[in-house]
Parts: sequence; C-alpha cells; structure tokens
Amino acid sequence: MTGKKIASTKIAGSALDIGALRVFVAVAETGSFVAGGKAMGLTRSAAGKALARLETYLETRLFQRTTRRLSLTTEGHEFFNRCCRLLEDLEEAEASIRQNSPLPKGILRLTVSEGYGKMVILPFIQAFLENSPGIGIEVSFSDRVVDLIEEGFDLAIRVGNGATSHQYITQVIDRTRPQLFVSPDYLKQWGKPESLADLKDHRRLVYGLGTASSGWNLVDKEHGRITLNGSNHVRFDSGDAIRLAAIAGLGIGYLPSFMIDRDRVEGRLVQLLPATQGEEIAIHAIYPSRRHLSLRVRAFIDGLKTFLSNIKN
Repeated sequence: MTGKKIASTKIAGSALDIGALRVFVAVAETGSFVAGGKAMGLTRSAAGKALARLETYLETRLFQRTTRRLSLTTEGHEFFNRCCRLLEDLEEAEASIRQNSPLPKGILRLTVSEGYGKMVILPFIQAFLENSPGIGIEVSFSDRVVDLIEEGFDLAIRVGNGATSHQYITQVIDRTRPQLFVSPDYLKQWGKPESLADLKDHRRLVYGLGTASSGWNLVDKEHGRITLNGSNHVRFDSGDAIRLAAIAGLGIGYLPSFMIDRDRVEGRLVQLLPATQGEEIAIHAIYPSRRHLSLRVRAFIDGLKTFLSNIKN
C-alpha cells in the first residue's frame, strides 16, 4: 500500500537522525517495535517515538500499522533498501578512520542467470560462505533482466550483454562460447547432421520467446561467420530448460560449455560439428554505480574471480 504524506513539524535547520535510521532498519528487519527496539537497546515506546519522529521529518508513512501486524509501505520498502546501504557505508567509513579491518557482513542480495548460477555460482557460494561467516546470501536464479535498484539487489551475474545505463557498473568476469549439443537418443531417432546445411532439417531448441531472434550466430572454420535459421521445434526463456530438453531428446541445443561439461563427460550429451561454435560471450558482474562497493559485494566479486581462475588452471 502506498504511504501517505503526514503533517510536517520539521524545524528549519534540523538534520536527519542517524540513530532513528538504525531503529527504522531494526524494526523493519524484525517486523516488530518490541523486537526492533530490543535489538537497539530501547523500549517499545522509545522505538515507536523514534519512528514517529522519522516519519514526521520525512513527511511520509514508512509503516502500515494494524493491531495484528506491522508492514512497510511502498515508500518504506524503498527507504529501507537505501538506509541499509547508507548504514553499511557509514560503518565502513568509521572502521577505515579507526584503522580497523572490518569483516564483510550482512545479507548479499544476488540475481544470476539460471544456467550459470546453477553450474558455476552455486559451487562458489558454498566455498564463499565457509570463509565469510558474517555474510548471508539471498539469490534469485532467473534469466529475466532485473532492475537492481528498483528490486533491491546488490549484484547481478549475467551471461551476455552487460548494463548500458549510467546507473550501473559492469565488469567482465568470465567468457564462454556456445556450441551445438544433442543427446545420443536424438541421434538414434533422427540421425546425425554432418554439415551446417544438414542442421536446417533438424529440430532446434531455441532461446527467446515471441519476436526474439531465433538465429544461431556461428563461427565455422570453413565458412566463417554465419547465422543459421531453420526449424524452431521448441522455444524457451531459460537456458537450463534447453539443456534439459536436449538431454530428453527433444532437439539440438545451442549451449555454452559451462552448462554441459558434466553432461558431456557422463554421456548425456554429445557435441555436433566440433569445428563450429558460437561467438564469444562475456559474463558480467553488474552492480549499482555507487562511489564504492560494500565490503560484501567486493569480497564476493574478488572471490569469484579467484574461483574462476582456479577452476580453469
């Protein structure tokens, strides 16, 4: 529910109370004035008064209050995400002045392309959390393009195009090339294509729905760069779904090697036309364009780069 403006009693020259922001975050995280106040060493009454002063200062309701529950308004959700980042920045700034070495902590909200997330990021997360006990991770596996700021994510790992908006910073952390893969069962039923021309008569599993391009941009040692079109047997909005469909024998998948390495080793998929592969695709880490990264995001990116380097050596 949208928050409503409330009457202002703001005094000229008054400043935003950082202590009230901490109380607000504690109450939002616990969903209770009692628990939030206790976490800050305050009574329920003191926590409620601090929130009331903050809402008056902002001229906006941050919470919807009923006798049974306490919930953030739309404005409250947005303010909560921004307050978390602000308080983390302040904590890191204080630690740097005190010449301490703060350890990364808090919740890292991550969104990652489904196939890359399951095959590469999940194994890394296990190792990362063992070395970062102060960090918790909330991860969304989706090939959907996400607005990080609007949806409250700290970091995205994306296969393909990086962000173009000035609101985001993009780093290339990995590279891959898609190749053609098919199951042994499919080959038994439909035969093996021996050339690019043969592929036009086979069943293709295509990424992208609706009006999205269904062409495969290939690089062939003999023919150079070509775009292959043909029968779109089934179309998907998930790379992992294409992998599973290829294993099931529905058609030929055009997939990056990181998704099918284990399937190829264990015989579930075989590569077609080894002299033909896709153009190189970059894998990006994308995060909001802030003056500096939070410790947990920086630690995650640095650790992931080391992990990727180790598994390739």
